[in-house]
This record gives sequence, structure tokens and C-alpha cells, in this order.
Amino acid sequence: MNTKRSGKPAAHATKAAPERLQMADIARLAGVATSTVSRALKGNPLVNDVTRARITELARKYNYTINRNATDLRSRTNRTIAVVVPYEENRRQNFSDPFLHGMIGALADELTELGYEMLLVRLDAERLDSVGTLVDGGRAAGVILIGQWHQHAQLNAMADRGLPLVVWGAALPDQRYCCVGGRNVEGGRLVGEHLLQQGCRRIAFLGDRALPEVAQRYRGFMAAMRKHALRHDPELRITSPFLAPAGRIAVLDLLDRKVRLDGIFAASDLLAMAAIGSLRERGLDVPRDILVAGYDDVDFAAHFHPPLTTIRQSFTLGARTMVGALLELLDEHDAGSSSLPHRLQTELIVRDSTLRDRTHEKAD
Repeated sequence: MNTKRSGKPAAHATKAAPERLQMADIARLAGVATSTVSRALKGNPLVNDVTRARITELARKYNYTINRNATDLRSRTNRTIAVVVPYEENRRQNFSDPFLHGMIGALADELTELGYEMLLVRLDAERLDSVGTLVDGGRAAGVILIGQWHQHAQLNAMADRGLPLVVWGAALPDQRYCCVGGRNVEGGRLVGEHLLQQGCRRIAFLGDRALPEVAQRYRGFMAAMRKHALRHDPELRITSPFLAPAGRIAVLDLLDRKVRLDGIFAASDLLAMAAIGSLRERGLDVPRDILVAGYDDVDFAAHFHPPLTTIRQSFTLGARTMVGALLELLDEHDAGSSSLPHRLQTELIVRDSTLRDRTHEKAD
């Protein structure tokens, strides 16, 4: 039976509400990869401003937002990120190290701003495989590890089993875990070039070259030496962990053995400050007698006496990049997209500790 209905014809009936756009739809409209949309909407600094603005405008136009509740269900946690600081028995880096203070503080700020909680964990570097229990047991959605130490193979194995992990450290061959860090070779080269330009020729290198980041800084320093047709005296290679007492003793030993030097390149600001203290103990002035440069540009470096020349590693940018990379790994759309290393800008900050001419000007 065919019954007529009053009102508008069926062809003009109210249309059903359109389905909600997916991230892939926004990516297609913007002409980018889905992972780029995810990065842009999370504020990841790896996406340039123009692309981020285009994606944000499309998301606003189509009322698209990231489903944070779904993300929480996928990660099975209450938005908690574990920040792990490993240590080795013979190279125990104290929590008092200003580099760790700066990085942990920046990570806490970034995670808090994004609505995540931070779980701070201290683990033996020889047992990093236990990091997986933090995720498997539901205590954390993912892990940010500050430092590789000598555990490259362990970290690769953790990444191979799908652990959401981001590491602060050096880019290494066959690296299958996501790694964020500075351009260590370039930083070492910049310090070497600067000290050589200031007239130094007998430059001591202070640090543990068995660690990946320190080894790369020394490699860059050696490139600067070779450029000037100079060799580096083995007596000027001073091994020291990232501990102020160890750095102090190592430099005092060098001085007591009457090894000639006119400059020191320390692999961290903490070691540089310890070196300056040792030089003062032996009646030497910085920079009049010996120039000293550090690495990291911790907050205290600009206020030390003398203010310290160093390589700046932005804790804020480092934390933002690590958190952004980890959130990508936690997003099902981006599984495996963050395995490539992220290298941050390297900048030489020149201060009084390496400016011998400025000392002369003050004396005049």
C-alpha cells in the first residue's frame, strides 16, 4: 500500500549528521602525513610554524580535537610518565648535578602543562630492562630516560619489544630507540675552535670518553685540533665521571705532575667549575693563566666566577622534544614514527672564563 505523507518530499528530508572527521581526513586536507597532524596538534616543535598554523586552522574549521580519553584508555594509565635517571656503580651521577636539576625541572614543567604526572625513578644502569615493568605494571604510560650510559644494546632490545621509550643521549649507529640530544660533535668542535682562536695550544680534555656523548664531544674537539695541524698530547686526556670531587682530583693530579697546559675543555659545566676550583688551589687564575670552557650552560654557569664559557643545551627545548616524541609513540597513529634521532641546535656561549684579552682590559 502506498500512503502519501504530508510535508516536504523525502528528497529534501533533513540529512543525517555527518560522521566526525578522523585524523587521517585532516592530514589529507592539509596535504601532510597523519603523524604530522598529531605532532602539530600536540604542539611538537618539530613541525614548522606554517604547517602547524594550516593544520590548526583545518582542525578549528572542522571542529576536530584529539580524543584524549581514548589515548588514556590505549595507554591504560592515569596520564603518568616515568622519568628515569640511571646510574652506574663506578660513575654515579648525583642528583645534585645541575644538568640533572635543569632537565628534570624542564620535564616536570612540560608534563604538567600538558596534563601529565611525572614519576621520578632512579635505577641501576646495569638493570635497565626493569624499566619495562613500569609500563607493564601500569605505573606509567611511557618512559623518558636521561642518559644512555653503556646500555645501547639494552635500549635497542627495549625498543624492539615495543616499549614506549625516549632517551636523552647521543645518536649512535643501529639506533632503534628514539633518542633526543644535542649535536655533540659540533659542540666539541665549536669549543675547540674557540680555545684555539684565543691562543690555546695545550688544551686538556676533562671527561669520561667511554660515554657516548662525551666521546662525541671529544671527537669534535679533535677535528678542530686537526684543522690547525695540532696533535693532542695523551697526557692532556683526563678521565673523570660527572662528579665534582673526581674532576677536582683529576685536575690537581695533572697540575702536580707539572703537565703543561693553557686551556681546559670540560665535558660538563660541573666539571668545568671543579677544574677552576683546582686551578685556584694551585694559585692559578682563570682566564689569565688558563682558559676553561664547559658544556650544558646550566643556570649557574652565567653567575659563576668567572662566568663560564659553555655550549648551551636548552633544557626547555630538550624536554619539549622528548615529551612530544613520547606522546607520538603513545598515539596509535604514530607507532614507530619517532625512532629517528632528534638533534637540537648547538650554540657556543662565550663568557669571561675564556677571554684572556678581557682580563687585560679590566687590569688597564
